[in-house]
Amino acid sequence: MAAAPLRVLCVDDHPLLRDGLAAMLGSQPDMQLVASAATGAEALALYRLHQPDVTLMDLRLPDMSGIDALIAIRAEFKDARIVMLTTFEGDVSVHRALEAGARGYLLKSMPPGELLEGIRDVHAGRKRIPREVMTHLAEHLGDEPLTSRELEVLRLIAKGQRNKDIAEHLFISEETVKVHVKHIMEKLGATGRTQAVAIAVPRGIIQL
Repeated sequence: MAAAPLRVLCVDDHPLLRDGLAAMLGSQPDMQLVASAATGAEALALYRLHQPDVTLMDLRLPDMSGIDALIAIRAEFKDARIVMLTTFEGDVSVHRALEAGARGYLLKSMPPGELLEGIRDVHAGRKRIPREVMTHLAEHLGDEPLTSRELEVLRLIAKGQRNKDIAEHLFISEETVKVHVKHIMEKLGATGRTQAVAIAVPRGIIQL
């Protein structure tokens, strides 16, 4: 008797990508796309309904981040095998996804054969992270992370706010803001506010 097909749930808000994945999975005799979701809320509802073998999750969704959707699913289904399938979002996003329990981190730019191999690996209980992602992770291993307050300050810097505006927004003194800005620069290796934002966004530390 033939083995049951590997059942996949796809979560992405781009219809074209969902159609492409459906066609790719449909061409595989050992795989079946059981459902597609465009939001994190849909992903959780469809996961409950189908309980797929592997879920492909985009990092950016309209209602929440893919990592938050992953956390919500794993809160109910601790053995859920979820793979982030995304464009490369930087080492911090990868760390967050893996810490939240992602079993893999695959790139949309990968050849179809590698994607399918990655899905099969995760289904078999192995983790799958591309070499270029691992290299990028290793580059920043040991970097001191920004504190939650420093992240707040950096997000406001990214919005073009001055120290005085930031101080008023966060109900702290302007001197305290200056200390936070100094620490942000040191941790990111930036020489100015614009460069700090330019470093933080590709690494996934903040989103614009």
